[in-house]
Amino acid sequence: MKKAELINAISEKGGYSKKDAEKALSAVIDSITDALVAGEKITLVGFGTFKVKNNPERMGRNPQTQEPKLIEAKNVPVFKAGQALKDAVNK
Repeated sequence: MKKAELINAISEKGGYSKKDAEKALSAVIDSITDALVAGEKITLVGFGTFKVKNNPERMGRNPQTQEPKLIEAKNVPVFKAGQALKDAVNK
C-alpha cells in the first residue's frame, strides 16, 4: 500500500475528506519522526513500538577486494510489532 492508498483508506474508514486524512497522516508521520530524532521511544499499545537503535562502529570487508573497511557508527529507526498486530496478521 502506498501513501495515497493509505490516505484513501483513512478517508473512507474515518469519514474524513481526503485533504483532512492527508493532514492527519502527515501530522502522525512528522510527530513520530520528531520523537525519534529526539531519541524518544514511541509505543502504540496493540500496534507496536518505534525506537532508535545505535549500530556501533565495526570492521567490515569490501566484498570485491576483501580489504578490511571501517563501517562508521549510525543510528537506525526500528519498529517492533505488538502482540495484537502479530495476532491480526496471523489469523
